[in-house]
Order: sequence, then structure tokens, then C-alpha cells
Amino acid sequence: MVSTLRFSMTRRAMLLASVAIAAGSVGIAHADGLPPLKPKATYKVGFAQTESNNPWRLAQTASMQEEAKKLGWQLVYTDAAGSAAKQVADVNSMIAQGVDAIFLSPREEKPLIPAVMAAKKAGIPVFLIDRNVDATLAKPGVDYVTFIGSDFVLEGKQAGEWLVKATGGKAIILELEGSTGSSPANDRKKGFDDIIAANPGMKIVASQTGDFARDKGRQVAESLLQAHPEATVIYAHNDEMAIGAIAAIEAAGKKPGKDILIVSIDGEKDGLQAIIDGKMGATVECNPRFGPAAYAAAIAYSKGEKIPPTMVNKDNFYDMSNAAASIATSY
Repeated sequence: MVSTLRFSMTRRAMLLASVAIAAGSVGIAHADGLPPLKPKATYKVGFAQTESNNPWRLAQTASMQEEAKKLGWQLVYTDAAGSAAKQVADVNSMIAQGVDAIFLSPREEKPLIPAVMAAKKAGIPVFLIDRNVDATLAKPGVDYVTFIGSDFVLEGKQAGEWLVKATGGKAIILELEGSTGSSPANDRKKGFDDIIAANPGMKIVASQTGDFARDKGRQVAESLLQAHPEATVIYAHNDEMAIGAIAAIEAAGKKPGKDILIVSIDGEKDGLQAIIDGKMGATVECNPRFGPAAYAAAIAYSKGEKIPPTMVNKDNFYDMSNAAASIATSY
């Protein structure tokens, strides 16, 4: 939702910007070397989604599609089905189709660099949403316009800080990591691990990827619980893996939320319900509704406005105090 982003544009402003664009006919050159976006009444844009196997991704896709429809833009949508190689091919296909701009949620930080560079070479501006690429290989404001997303390091820190308070600074932790090589997995681990390292009574005894997937999270949690029956906490990089972990804990004859505390990230409906049910302690929101801010950024860019290299979402934090009041508007 636009109101949850530090960068925002009202619907009225967006419509006025569209009118202004319709009156223009030439692209505005950017001194930084980025490809311009020619002012037009409507655009053909691409959205290269990484996968569609969980509620977060489905909500993100729906937001991108709904906003394109509201603006009257043509959206070329692709789903990489969890494959970085396919996502590169998807972007190349969009380039061949002559889209005006590309919105990309990179599967992994490094493998998507060639796609970003190919679009730049073809004169097509790229907006990264949700996930970033390796900043040592491609730079915002130089190789792509901007990254729009959450502060993943902060998310990990918030989860860790909540856990310190909830456990009194004493815990034996299992960590379920997201997709290997992805920016949210890398940063959520760093943020959380830094907090835990500063608390000597807390220890991460095992950390393994669950690939942001519910069933994979369940399988990994089962294995880690067998290897570390002394564990008192599971930290999951997203709610899908946390829900899988709840099933693993119950299968092990233990009670999630009591015998083993769970803290997670995303704020999806099932995660909030798990908090309400007492099976999960807390989850840090990562808002998936990127459509309004993404398209507003493209409109502003087409007008020659300076776009910040990073546009950070303002997300919420959910625990027993507000989960019930928030579930009706969750995804």
C-alpha cells in the first residue's frame, strides 16, 4: 500500500502525472547514464516474478496486476518458478518484446546481474522490487533506477530484539534460512545473527535453508529438531517456513509457542493466525503490495525526477497485542 511506503504518491497526483506524460513526446535524458523512460499516456511494462508458490508472492503479483489495470498500462508478466536461469530468460524475452520498463524481483543477487545489464544496454530502465542484486556488480542509480523494498537487515534485528526480550536473553536457536543467495535471506540472517551474537546467553546451534517454502521448512525443521532436541527457539526467515516448523514441532510431540518459541518474518494471514492460536510468538511484516509505489516511481522517473537509489518500505510488527486486529487486512 502506498501509505506504508516512505516514498508515496497519491492517486490524484498519479493521475495528474499521467496527463502530463500524455502531453510529452520525448524521453528525458538522465545525466547518470540510466536509460530514459519516454513520457507517454500509457506504457507496456514487464514484471519478472521469481515464483508463485506462497501467499506473499501471490499478493505481490496481484498488486502489480491491479495497479497496471487501474493505470491502463499493458503488463507483460512472467513467473520464473524459482529458477534464476529462467528469470534471466524472462527478462531477455521482455527486452525482445520492446517493453518500456521492467520491474524485477531477482531470484538471487548475482545470477540476475546479466539480465539487469542486458536491459540497460537495450535502453530499458529497470526497477528492482522486493529483492536486490549484488551492489558490487550492479549499482542503483547507475545500472538500474532504484530498489524498492523492505530493510531486510532491520527485519532480522527486530526479530532478534523481540526474542531477547521474550526469552530473557537465554535461548538455544534453530534458524531456517530463506533461498540461498537471495538478498532477504542474506540480510535477515545478518540482522538476526548480529543481535544474537551480542547476547551470550543465546546461541544458534544450527542454520539451514528452507528455501522460503512451507514444506521444505517442515522437512528441515524435522531434521534439525532430531539433531538438536535441546532447542528452545526456531527463527524462520519467512512465515511459510515458520508454519512448516509448527507442523514439525507438533510431529515431534512438542507444543509450538510453549516448548519451542517461534519468531518469523512476513506478516501473512497464516502467520497472524498462528500468533492468535498461541503457536507463534511474533512476525515482522514485509509488505508485498508493491504496485502503487512501483508504478508511481516509474511515472516520476519519466518526468525526469531524481529517484532515490533505495526506497524503503515502512513495515509493521505483529505479536499477540495486535495480530487479531490486523488479520482482516492481511494477505
